[in-house]
Amino acid sequence: MRQTAQQIHNHLKTATKLALVSHPNPDGDTLGAAMAFAEYLQTLGKEVKIFCLTPASEKFNFLKNIHLVGCDPIVFAGLDTITVLDCGDLRYAGIAETIKDHAATIINIDHHATNEKYGHFNMVMMGAASTTEVVYNFFKTNNVHITPSMATALLTGLITDTDNFSNSATSHTSLIASSELLRLGANWTVIHHSLVQNKSIAILKLWGLILSRLTKKENSDMAYTYLTIKDLTEYGINDDDVEGVSNFLNKLDGAKISLFIKETADGKIKGSFRTTNDDVDVSALAKQMGGGGHKKAAGFTTDGTIENVVDRIIDLSK
Repeated sequence: MRQTAQQIHNHLKTATKLALVSHPNPDGDTLGAAMAFAEYLQTLGKEVKIFCLTPASEKFNFLKNIHLVGCDPIVFAGLDTITVLDCGDLRYAGIAETIKDHAATIINIDHHATNEKYGHFNMVMMGAASTTEVVYNFFKTNNVHITPSMATALLTGLITDTDNFSNSATSHTSLIASSELLRLGANWTVIHHSLVQNKSIAILKLWGLILSRLTKKENSDMAYTYLTIKDLTEYGINDDDVEGVSNFLNKLDGAKISLFIKETADGKIKGSFRTTNDDVDVSALAKQMGGGGHKKAAGFTTDGTIENVVDRIIDLSK
């Protein structure tokens, strides 16, 4: 992996027109990786563009370079290099069709076990807790100076994907990286205020509704709950305000798998699996639903209704 990191660094030094890509409905990991990487590229004298198919939540406004994120695919015109961050495949990145005939070099930086190694360069570290941990290792390998704003962005990703260092993705390497990022000036207080201590009364009431729907069907090892578009409208809440529900369900005892499913604005059903059981691989379930992820945390987006999607998954999990 060290050689790959060096090859990517050398390529980027000579690249002339490039863009970074974060996945749709971006979380703190894909955005943190992109913001830190953007600042690194700026130190190389590069003009940086960041593409994300859907806008970033305002709660990420504390990240330096967040203003560079745009949703217009025109950014891909004339590029020679596209760096994709935290995406197991180009479909998940939301750019598969957009760049299918593109001649640009693709750099794939990720940590998902289901990553399809779609890049010309693939820096995929499946043992990393987050893609920002992979980017941190990339910087260390290439002796890149990590500024306080870069450290804040990288720590944002680690806090996001470890659920504040409480899930099984947390490892000694992620804790060492986090400690080093704090030493380098990462702003723990602003991250927590923006991403953890940010729940309004309305948000917590909606969480209460979601938890009240928690169901475990007979002869199933899976508990699930759901959220509708109507719920969001009635409570005046944005979709990203329920981002932490999936991880919260990991606290559940009495079911091997938890599933949080929700309707999306474009009429799809989005699902997030979690498990704490070593003998369960939820990424395999997610893959059968057209998604992917990690052994203990995975997701998918599909067509259908909440009811028939749940029934399909229960059949698959038997």
